[in-house]
Amino acid sequence: MSDDKKKTHHEDDKDMIKLIDNLNRKDDVHLNRRAFLKASFGATVAIGLATTPFGIFTFLRDENGEVKRVEITDIDDLAIGESRNFNYPTKNEPAILVRTPEDKFVAYNNKCTHLQCPVFYEHKENVLLCPCHKGYFNVDSGQPMAGPPQRELPKILLEIKDGKVFAVGREVRHG
Repeated sequence: MSDDKKKTHHEDDKDMIKLIDNLNRKDDVHLNRRAFLKASFGATVAIGLATTPFGIFTFLRDENGEVKRVEITDIDDLAIGESRNFNYPTKNEPAILVRTPEDKFVAYNNKCTHLQCPVFYEHKENVLLCPCHKGYFNVDSGQPMAGPPQRELPKILLEIKDGKVFAVGREVRHG
């Protein structure tokens, strides 16, 4: 190798060493691709969770900002111990209204929390029954009593006014 080439090669090595010396390895570990992806994913989840209540609020409101109030039935049209199917909050979401033996009105989503089969009111036993896998839910609370369901049924909030029963919201509970 000629002297000119050795000098050029030697000078290139010095330039590279200067570049490497400028890096702080400790900072480099914290600013890698995995850390960036974790931070991006975390930020996305945080933003999604932070905006969820606004989405639910908007979903349950009509174009005027009013709570979506859906008339289900007249009180006199549903005898004690009977149930009625309806849709809430959209026409594609089935729900069930029950007038309990204690003359209370309760309503829930009409899909079993196990595999989304329809739920029926069983008057004799005063329970909500999913016949697909024999899942039983408490009528008063929507909590699972027997069978494979592990989560309670989402509750439909009701309002009784002027002799009519209205669905006015949905409560998704966990516990």
